[in-house]
Amino acid sequence: MTLPQPHSSHPVIFDTDFDNFEHDVLLASREHPVLVDFWAEWCSPCLFLDPILKAVIPQYQREILLAKVEVDEGENMKLAGQYKVRGFPTVILFNHGIEVSRFSSAQPKTFVQQFIDQHCDFHSA
Repeated sequence: MTLPQPHSSHPVIFDTDFDNFEHDVLLASREHPVLVDFWAEWCSPCLFLDPILKAVIPQYQREILLAKVEVDEGENMKLAGQYKVRGFPTVILFNHGIEVSRFSSAQPKTFVQQFIDQHCDFHSA
């Protein structure tokens, strides 16, 4: 399976959208858990959470991927509606093509690490 286009210099962080979500997230989550960050540029808590997610995900040495969905671009709000996202940011963890768990609002680094460790069967380096 071909991984989606990486986001900046992180091969495990990438942008996705309505048209590519099935491939980038649902199919990819059969090989690695995928966290999906539903965010918006105007959302202050989203901007707070972004660098935390980008710092935590690489610690897992390619064991987990991070997909970023900018809800105001294209048809991405349809994805937010499909997954009943009620506020931003909302982060949903997918594994084996299904939603495993989620959290909303800006959270500290320790919370994000504990969330991943609790719902995935691997540990950060």
